[in-house]
Amino acid sequence: MKFDWAENWPQFAEAFGQTIYIVAIAMGVGGIVGLVLGLALYTTRRGGLLQNTAVFTVLNVLVNFIRPIPFVIFLTAVGPVTIAITGSRIGTEAFIVPAAIMASFATSRIVEQNLVALDRGMIEAARSMGASPLRIIFTVVIPEALAPLILGYTFIFVAVVDMSALAGLVGGGGLGDFALTQGYQRFDWAVTWITVLVIVALVQVVQFVGNSLARRVLHR
Repeated sequence: MKFDWAENWPQFAEAFGQTIYIVAIAMGVGGIVGLVLGLALYTTRRGGLLQNTAVFTVLNVLVNFIRPIPFVIFLTAVGPVTIAITGSRIGTEAFIVPAAIMASFATSRIVEQNLVALDRGMIEAARSMGASPLRIIFTVVIPEALAPLILGYTFIFVAVVDMSALAGLVGGGGLGDFALTQGYQRFDWAVTWITVLVIVALVQVVQFVGNSLARRVLHR
């Protein structure tokens, strides 16, 4: 049976809203936690502003352990954590928990890599003038790395959109689930391709905004 767009448009709109909700919350939490973890990795590494080998080793091992896990496996592996936080492992909120965790660790590594690439001369100059580590982070490190960080966060956004396509596995809905149940399972390729085009359009808009912001920061 073909999907009746006129009758079932609200169903598509709901799926789109679920995807936006998942991506927004996962990106919000993952972006903030990932920034903190990335700064911790950067500052505690050897020669860092707050060098601490023990802390760096623990964080580095943790990030290296989590990041390579395929998300579909990670989604089920953190079931107990999801239940502890949301009270269930089924639904949109239950999907957001593993998505936010994975986004946090992915973001942390991107933040660290962008900060490590900075010219240490500026940091040493700030140190020589007596600036505290916290002041250096917020007045030198982050401003100088802002453009690549924006591009990095744009990349993470695309990754979270990819992850959101699996929300249907735990009853979380979203466009991925809509394309599968209303398109693929009904052999209605029009539904599948329209959903794909909407996802591509969403990613392209965010990519354009991210690139524009990064260029503006670089030429300020």
